[in-house]
Amino acid sequence: MTTIRFGISELPPEGADAVAFLDGLVEQGHRALELPFTKGFPWKEKHCEQFGLLAAERDLRLSVHAPYFAGLTIPDEDRGKQSLAAMEHTMKLGKALGAPVIVAHFGSAYEEEPSALMDRIRSRLDYVAPKVVDLGVGLGLETAGNKSSFGSLGDIAQLASEYSFVRPVVDWAHVHAMTGGQLVTKEAFASVLAFVRESFPGWMIQPLQVQFSDNEFGASGEIRHVPYGEGTLRVGPLIEAVQEMGLSMVLISEARDMKSHGLIWDEVRDHMTTVGSPGRPLASAGIDFPSKVSVVKDGERFVPQQVDRPITFSNIDKVFFPGDSYTKGDLIQYYTSIAPVLLPHLAGRPISMSRYPDGIGGPSFYEKRAPGHQPDWMKIVPVVSDSMGGEIDFLVADSTESLMWFANIACVEMHPFHSTAETPDMPSYAIFDFDPAEGSSWEQLVAGAQLLRLALDQVGLVGYPKLSGSKGLHVYVPLEPVHGYPRVRRFVGELGEYLAAANPDDITMEWDKPKRKGKVFVDHNRNASGQTVASAYSVRPLPGAPVATPLTWEEVGELQNGDITIANIWDRLRRYGDLFAPVLAGGQTLDQAEDALGIANLR
Repeated sequence: MTTIRFGISELPPEGADAVAFLDGLVEQGHRALELPFTKGFPWKEKHCEQFGLLAAERDLRLSVHAPYFAGLTIPDEDRGKQSLAAMEHTMKLGKALGAPVIVAHFGSAYEEEPSALMDRIRSRLDYVAPKVVDLGVGLGLETAGNKSSFGSLGDIAQLASEYSFVRPVVDWAHVHAMTGGQLVTKEAFASVLAFVRESFPGWMIQPLQVQFSDNEFGASGEIRHVPYGEGTLRVGPLIEAVQEMGLSMVLISEARDMKSHGLIWDEVRDHMTTVGSPGRPLASAGIDFPSKVSVVKDGERFVPQQVDRPITFSNIDKVFFPGDSYTKGDLIQYYTSIAPVLLPHLAGRPISMSRYPDGIGGPSFYEKRAPGHQPDWMKIVPVVSDSMGGEIDFLVADSTESLMWFANIACVEMHPFHSTAETPDMPSYAIFDFDPAEGSSWEQLVAGAQLLRLALDQVGLVGYPKLSGSKGLHVYVPLEPVHGYPRVRRFVGELGEYLAAANPDDITMEWDKPKRKGKVFVDHNRNASGQTVASAYSVRPLPGAPVATPLTWEEVGELQNGDITIANIWDRLRRYGDLFAPVLAGGQTLDQAEDALGIANLR
């Protein structure tokens, strides 16, 4: 389940042919490249675009190291803003290159208290956030290498929880120096990696960007880089730890000479070949899934390798999406790979299963009740159901293995409740479901969603759009779980009526289906208790295996259902991370909005 991309930190020699330079990297087996813009900006945006296209054609993942003067801790405000401008420019060049992340240092600690430095860093990130948050480029903050610098993994984790565009970058030479040379065993690397996995959401470290070089250090931390082999840091134990933990990693050699690059790469390859997973790939499609799973045949079933809970699969080569030849194995692999992003959106929520035992061309059915043949480790929550006569047991997805199990029983779609088992009567978001009626156009749906964005702003709320993956578009309004389902449904209905009144040519709230023709229906009943919609990142049972995908508001109108599938969502995640992370945060109530709509008396 491990994918490791190795690359070097190097600019093409001046005057060198870019094609020949990149082809040379590929011939050596490299799959990544860091461009060290550490002293300034040697390339213009157009040059970056051209180079980025050439790299993409060769499946080389690019990153950019920002100038050393582009830090976040500078006390002087004017110099601090100049530094931020350099960081912003690096991120814009990263966008032109197609780089999912740029690397930057925090800067000096200036002998100040950590709390004061964090406050300054937050103010700087607040300043730059509106300019960079939608670039699709992560700001990779690098771990500090000496006591005069700022930035531990804990500091990065705190900022990453507050700023969606922040990413961790582990410089192993820096960690080695700051721990007094402790990174000499597989277990030492594994302890740091375990902290990373516990401290950052899965999508943020899928893959984890790291840097590697040998170094000399003293009591205050790193002194200088040295040729590989002259110090005490070795890459082999890192590769062993990463593979045993099933992580994915982009490893950039920051050695100062080509010989050291080669020695590091040789050792990486040696350990990648000696630590491997037996068996055959689970997936059959030519999709570059992260965290690839290998399976071993056991009678009529298949056993996945490197999993934490006992599980087996059946009929993994059965075609589930005939036009694309995607199999059940591909479906299981998708849900395995998407797990770090999807699981937070399913956490604690009862799931209605949409099952297609013979693939999307065969019969299907919804199943709410836990079927009884689920593994003992599957989590079950009781839910009171008037329609089904009392309390029934629902399943909950709380692990990668649980998603594997759902997919193995041909649950193509994941339909979670709007509320969690902890607050079953209080949804944690409101959903505006824009459902195109017969004869309506995608442009009308986009017009409705954009009008809703304005309306939400006027009543003091923020919404987040998502392609349904099928016909429509959903806008989620995150809420604190303090309002009952009837109140949330009424709010969506009232605001929907305003939308229909403001744009009667495109939007309707008519219950009579013939009267909806040529318009987009706002289905506020999706907010009733027991109603569900396909989760963000759920596969939909349609040709191409489309995915219900969160969007930026700028993308509403640019992307349509079917554009994002199980095959191409991965680069998007590497660029944007989880655009629906704010939905998980809640933080909004309906009180102010109801006052604005004049329905406060209905509380």
